[in-house]
Amino acid sequence: MNRTIKHVTQNIIARSQGLRSAYVQRMEKQAEQGNARAHLSCGNLAHAIAACGQQQKDRLLDFTKVNLAIITAYNDMLSAHQPYAQYPQLIQQKMAELGHSAQVAGGVPAMCDGVTQGQEGMDLSLYSRDLIAQSTVIGLSHQGFDACVLLGVCDKIAPGQLMGALSFGHLPTAFMPSGPMPSGISNDEKVAVRQQHAAGEVDKAALQQMENKAYHAPGTCTFYGTANTNQLVFETMGLMLPGSAFVNVNTALRDRLNQHLLSHMVGITRGGSAYRPLYQVIDERAIVNGLVALLASGGSTNHTLHMIAIARCAGIIINWDDFAQLAEVVPQLSSMYPNGPADINAFEQAGGVPCLLRLLAQRGLLHMDANTIYGQLSDYLQSPYLENGELCWRIASESLNSSVIAADKHQFAENGGLQLLSGNLGRAVIKTSAVAVSQQVITAPAKIFDCQHQVVKAYQQGLLNQDVVVVVRYNGPAANGMPELHKLMPILGNLQKQGFKVALVTDGRLSGASGKIPSALHLSPETAKGGILAKLRDGDLIKLDAISGTLNCQLDVQQLSAREIEQDSKTQQHFGTGRELFEPFRRLIGSAENGASVLFD
Repeated sequence: MNRTIKHVTQNIIARSQGLRSAYVQRMEKQAEQGNARAHLSCGNLAHAIAACGQQQKDRLLDFTKVNLAIITAYNDMLSAHQPYAQYPQLIQQKMAELGHSAQVAGGVPAMCDGVTQGQEGMDLSLYSRDLIAQSTVIGLSHQGFDACVLLGVCDKIAPGQLMGALSFGHLPTAFMPSGPMPSGISNDEKVAVRQQHAAGEVDKAALQQMENKAYHAPGTCTFYGTANTNQLVFETMGLMLPGSAFVNVNTALRDRLNQHLLSHMVGITRGGSAYRPLYQVIDERAIVNGLVALLASGGSTNHTLHMIAIARCAGIIINWDDFAQLAEVVPQLSSMYPNGPADINAFEQAGGVPCLLRLLAQRGLLHMDANTIYGQLSDYLQSPYLENGELCWRIASESLNSSVIAADKHQFAENGGLQLLSGNLGRAVIKTSAVAVSQQVITAPAKIFDCQHQVVKAYQQGLLNQDVVVVVRYNGPAANGMPELHKLMPILGNLQKQGFKVALVTDGRLSGASGKIPSALHLSPETAKGGILAKLRDGDLIKLDAISGTLNCQLDVQQLSAREIEQDSKTQQHFGTGRELFEPFRRLIGSAENGASVLFD
């Protein structure tokens, strides 16, 4: 195994020892209590089975039978979650065929960042992750379950479900993906129309027509954003069946994988020799494997928040320095939009997650002995297929499309797609996988804004037609929920296309859609908590150097320190669209470096 992978893993184990030990002891104690349903009072149990048919009641009263908890994020507004409408009934039917039972333990909120981009509702997006974790816990707190299946895919939803499920880590737990939608228009066309609209070259009707062609059917959006990063990373962590993340929605193979997963879950519940609780799957090895896959695939910057929060819920402490050290030895091995023109369906056709894992295993970059719900990670170098209607598996082969997944002994870049920046402005993360080398070092005067809408207005007025580092401050977790700043990408892309040197520095987010603009994101400490961005002024010279990993204002520390703090100039309201109910989140939320969570310090 690669020495750096070993070193980072050992460091994580050492710094997590006390917290992890306490977590494992708590899970072991919960497991020792045996079948929780058997400990319910007669009245408790009567309430839990009152709505069931007689046959299901009989199974639930038989404590040798498995009762599977379903935590669903279904709604029919999210394309990725709309297919989940029928899943509970199908799961219950399959479990009944197996002689067992399943119940919907609870539903969790599932907001769509695609719908709320640039809207007031986006201020609640990041907060929803911890609310989803709490909702998952509430569903499982009925204590009537032997295992758990999580129905969730998208941005904050799947991480939140996993965080909550880890409080019930004595239960075997798995994700059941819905799968991606078929490919629509090309990503190049999508970007071109968005930039044309930002420049005033096409009208809103043309933009709407294009967007409808891009997002056009049930299933996960096909670009490699946060939703698909969730799926790739969680498959690598062993939380679903091998090769199952990107099998298309509503296909025969998808259905057979779902059925097979349920049969498998019955086999790994407590009491059997194959018992595999969640706490034994999510350990330091699994976390490092997930980080490696994130870096190798050029995944979403959101996971520099989510992976820290997930790990913490399992008693494991990771930080941005771990990301940086791993990025030095993990090459970029896949190319998907926004890192390249291909989409997630092209990635799956090129060999998918098993093919990527095969390349990483060849380089000694994975803990192949890590526990999974399906054995060990070494069992994940295989892909599912149907033969005469039967589910079969084949060993992962060399990439079938080397422009999407690298061929053996090749790579798209020497280092992982996420990097750490540090300097006198603080610490930030940058996604470099889509940024041309010629754009990775930018020195330019700053233009200071307090929200993305101010940037749009300045662009429309022609005030940004120059080399510029756009600074968007007061957009961190405590300021306003750290909304994603996607309105900036077409604008900054147009400026770059005109030949200007352009970069973005912000304590806000961009997620998986950050592309060809060098963007220092999640800057910590955030402006609202004493970050230095509050002391920057228009014209200050800023240098962003993604190659050396530095981010500095070309003023000395004394000059910056002597300046007065500029307060948030926008009329930021924390009322309306329900935002007033999240004031406790704004007060309690931790820094981006600590996972931006209200669940722990």
